[in-house]
Amino acid sequence: MSAAGGLAELDARIDIIEEAYEFFLAYASQGLPSDLGSDTGRQAREYLKRCDAALAEFGAFFADQIARLGLEPAAPYLGFIKVIDADAQHAQAAIQLVLAQPAISSQVVDNLNASIHLRALLTDLFLIDEVLKARR
Repeated sequence: MSAAGGLAELDARIDIIEEAYEFFLAYASQGLPSDLGSDTGRQAREYLKRCDAALAEFGAFFADQIARLGLEPAAPYLGFIKVIDADAQHAQAAIQLVLAQPAISSQVVDNLNASIHLRALLTDLFLIDEVLKARR
């Protein structure tokens, strides 16, 4: 994969995570007891699945992109990638827990939104996205 292709995929993954979080905020405000039987509920589960997939092997993928870009010195980038990877793994575990539930209420999604793991990941992504934009 070329550096440009890798950056496009990275941007796509970040967009999926951010869009999912925005949808989760809307879903949480609806007060639904379950995701079953509604279009919004089906969308909630789909956003959770897409977010889970976007987080798969996220740290390794990110580190590969940093190497492809040849950013120097690499150590600060790789150090922060470790932070992103840990936060991504924690957020992914929370998302997978929610996905494992037979019914996903608005309250469960609200608690997911409030999770420090998901918020930390989003903040990490905002920071690295701005840093990479400045370096492009």
